[in-house]
Amino acid sequence: MDSYRAIENLLYRYAELIDLGDLPALAALFEHAEILAPADGNGTRGSAAVLKMYQDSTRLYPETGTPRTKHVTTNAIIEVDEAAGTGTARSYFTVFQQTGELPLQPIISGRYHDSFERADGAWRFRTRRMFVDLWGDLSKHLLFDADTIKPQ
Repeated sequence: MDSYRAIENLLYRYAELIDLGDLPALAALFEHAEILAPADGNGTRGSAAVLKMYQDSTRLYPETGTPRTKHVTTNAIIEVDEAAGTGTARSYFTVFQQTGELPLQPIISGRYHDSFERADGAWRFRTRRMFVDLWGDLSKHLLFDADTIKPQ
């Protein structure tokens, strides 16, 4: 698999895992990486800390074990420096959600700015910067008050 496709697969794997509610596998994607939310200056590094962050913030529904969401990643612009074993990606995300109380609707959208590195022949996340641009009703998705979200 070429480097561009391997990086693109990491973008989509993240979305797949969060929608499945597989937070341990999602956190494992960041074993050697950091997630940053530039608006509030917070950074979370390593799989244990990332797992805690998602467990503390993501509502999982007992009947499905999932957040009842679909994270859609689009507009991926991927750049690779093969010689250095590094890459970057900029992409958009839109999250849709439907629950028993909430009809299907987009609840949040924004951008990811990611960096990647190749280690032992495999690509992995180095950083993920999350920028929130638009949001709606997050009350059925987040375990914290969405009023703390700051636009970027």
